[in-house]
Amino acid sequence: MAEQSRGGILLPFILVTLIWSSTWIVIRDQIGSVPASWSVCYRFALGGIAMAAFARWRGVSLHIGRDGLLYAALLGVAQFVLNFNFVYRAEHYLTSGVVAVVYAMLLIPNSILAWLIFRQPVGRAFIGGSLVAVAGIILMLLHEYRAATISPDMVLLGAAFSLAGLMSASTANVMQGMEIARRLPMVAVLAWAMLIGAGVDALYALATVGPPTFDPRIGYIMGVGWLGIAGSVVTFPLYFTLIQRMGAGRAAYTSVLIPVIAMLISTLVEGYRWSELSIAGALLAVAGMGLALRSKAA
Repeated sequence: MAEQSRGGILLPFILVTLIWSSTWIVIRDQIGSVPASWSVCYRFALGGIAMAAFARWRGVSLHIGRDGLLYAALLGVAQFVLNFNFVYRAEHYLTSGVVAVVYAMLLIPNSILAWLIFRQPVGRAFIGGSLVAVAGIILMLLHEYRAATISPDMVLLGAAFSLAGLMSASTANVMQGMEIARRLPMVAVLAWAMLIGAGVDALYALATVGPPTFDPRIGYIMGVGWLGIAGSVVTFPLYFTLIQRMGAGRAAYTSVLIPVIAMLISTLVEGYRWSELSIAGALLAVAGMGLALRSKAA
């Protein structure tokens, strides 16, 4: 029974880690030719339709009631509007791997919010590890600030977007601990959350950048497909299942491994240049998050 339980956690954990590690660099290619808000809209319109089709294929009803729709709408705004609009804008100013490293801190707001809302305990070892991780993130952002080919102020703006996205994602994560999240079929909730989120993204894009535009490049189209299907339909149900089984804190183990792989991809594809400062920052960030997570698992 214990082996089945471990298997039910290990495979989703591996899939989420590997797929989300690749999405950071794909997001980078989505920026520029199409306004970020429209790219986010296309991603979750595709993801929502595919998730709804998957739900029906599995025989899961999409009727989740008024309370369920309200919950899905709030989840959609936090995760699929605020979070991803901030992420796409952050990657306009920072390399994809650095944004991924900032997101490695997801455990910290997850655990703080879980403590505030659900009274889940936070120990001293967790706080100490978190402070080490934050110090590492600051060193990496300092390297990015010094090495920037754009205005240093734009680097700070990218960091601000990353942190705003981090808090939005954490809010959505902790919402998975609510009783209503355990009552409703997850794929149905996510289908509605993505579709509602895509609708809000479209309204925001219309209001801020005008009518929709689309890049006909094969790379852009494949990127939307990868982000919408693999990066959303496959991974979000798996990740939110991990949250419900392990808690928001432990599920964030993925956020320690993802930036390591994302930084490797960034080095190979974007030509990210390492320095003593960024190496020290990366090591501190990963070590700190590892310490914090060990304290949560203890």
